[in-house]
Amino acid sequence: MTGIMLENIFVYPVKSLSGISVKKWNVTQTGLQYDRKWMLIGTDGQFLSQRKIPRMALVKTEFNGDDLVLSAPGMENLSLPAPTISGIPVACKIWEDHCQALKVSSHADEWFSTFLKQACHLVYQPEDSARPVDPNYGQSHDQVAFSDGFPFLIISDASLASLNQAMPAALPMQRFRPNLVVSGCAGYAEDFWREIQIGEIGFRLPKPCSRCSVPTVNQDTGEQGKEPLVTLNRTRKWQNKVYFGQNAIHNHCGKLAVGNAVAILSYGPQQPPLGH
Repeated sequence: MTGIMLENIFVYPVKSLSGISVKKWNVTQTGLQYDRKWMLIGTDGQFLSQRKIPRMALVKTEFNGDDLVLSAPGMENLSLPAPTISGIPVACKIWEDHCQALKVSSHADEWFSTFLKQACHLVYQPEDSARPVDPNYGQSHDQVAFSDGFPFLIISDASLASLNQAMPAALPMQRFRPNLVVSGCAGYAEDFWREIQIGEIGFRLPKPCSRCSVPTVNQDTGEQGKEPLVTLNRTRKWQNKVYFGQNAIHNHCGKLAVGNAVAILSYGPQQPPLGH
């Protein structure tokens, strides 16, 4: 199939906060530059997310020069240097991964603790803190920042259109928090892709993305509903999990830009194997 292209690029500087739509962006060893390089943790070191705190969706992020600027209703803006190069080391945990991070500042901790109404710390992944991708799916040199497990999530706009057609309400792509949105292919075509090239960068797609409750959170209001999980349970369920989008690992660093051509280099059986 010809004519597949990169339609959107989304960067999520702080894990589980709002993302930023960009036209072109650098790709580093851990994925898009600054993607999930910051994260909120509880006093026990466990990562925080919209799964349990939907209010996190209300914190908006943007870059202003070399600073990351955070904004939230009723709060003065919080400006942070990007990257954070010093701070108190702290151990944190993402699922089963134990990671080393740096506390950003007591002021940032107070800002987030006030808005989220619970004690927490903002941390940053320093460059000397390597977190490998699960060796069952990646190679020894593959690394990731504070994403759930992979450097990239890829979804086609046709897949969202197919899902919305099956639902009583249409949801925006931001609900699913992809890094890369592609256009010009059929719905769920990415289920069959194993190796692709976007612009100058090659990607491997080793595993479909199992979805949690985050897509049920309205990213504008912080309110939680039932869709799309109800529809995904009906249409995209396999082994008691539901899937939408494909996790991806990049082969090298470089640059990506909206409008880049997407070439499909190799195909495989549908993942997940839904049988349709």
